[in-house]
Amino acid sequence: MPKLSSITAGAIICLVAALFAGAVAQSYPTRPITIVVPYPPGGPTDVVARIIAERMRVPLGQPVIVENVPGGAGNIGVGRVVRAAPDGYTLSIGNNGSHLLNQELYRLTYDLLKDFAPIALLTSNPEIIVTRKNMPAADLKELIAWFKANPGKASVGTAGAMALVSVTHFADRIGTKYVTVPYRGAAPAVQDLMGGQIDMMFDQLSNSLPHVRAGSVKAFAITAKTRASNAPEIPTVDEAGLPRFYASLWQGLWAPKGTPQDVIDKLNAAVRETLADPKVLARLRAIGQEPFPEDQRSSAAMAAFERAEANEWWPVIKAANLKGG
Repeated sequence: MPKLSSITAGAIICLVAALFAGAVAQSYPTRPITIVVPYPPGGPTDVVARIIAERMRVPLGQPVIVENVPGGAGNIGVGRVVRAAPDGYTLSIGNNGSHLLNQELYRLTYDLLKDFAPIALLTSNPEIIVTRKNMPAADLKELIAWFKANPGKASVGTAGAMALVSVTHFADRIGTKYVTVPYRGAAPAVQDLMGGQIDMMFDQLSNSLPHVRAGSVKAFAITAKTRASNAPEIPTVDEAGLPRFYASLWQGLWAPKGTPQDVIDKLNAAVRETLADPKVLARLRAIGQEPFPEDQRSSAAMAAFERAEANEWWPVIKAANLKGG
């Protein structure tokens, strides 16, 4: 029997692999799917994950389990997924901190843009500047004056990369210094803010808004060009006296690199159906999370969006010489 050439053998192997991947994708999913949240329970990313997961099980026909793997500013949970089998059963939900900014803030053993397959953009919301409830300032201008009068004494909590970038820029912008206190997630940071252990934090609007409404923390401005529809009483940074200090946090869903495209497409379709559900939309908007427009919900659109965000924010981090530890 004549021997197969290396080229022919290689072609057969590729064909078999493609047929196997196609068969796997066609039957996918056949068991529960896990979405790893790289933050503690109760934070904004966790809440979004649970709302999305609950509805995605309908089109997928399988349970979608949310698992919290906090630590390392999101790097522990993200690292777990990057090492997972690329079969669509272990997914990563996160934000522009855990899946974009951390590339420049930390020495990672993986590449956030190259080692993940984008599935879909989910939601976005601006940051909100909040302080302990007994902060002796009536508005943002008075808050800035208070910080300037107490250089090096005030404490500011950070939960995630975007918050770190924001508080660093805030200090540079107003010309003062303060103690930065890192947290594993937004939920414990807000708890300390409510308890008066820290003075201020930049948090996701969706996370802090219930505490603002309850009077547990004090709001000064949102980092957006326009007021939030669910919090019209809170001024923008432009209105409050800190022009063009814009920063928003967005959430997305990823799979490990190498996940078959047909599987990515099924997951993307499940996300699209989920975000088109009026009940899901109402739940997300009630907590200040605004879903991305329909034309930005494809996996290709997400990849392009990530590249644009990297081009905008990575140079800022490098210029400020920011390090996440």
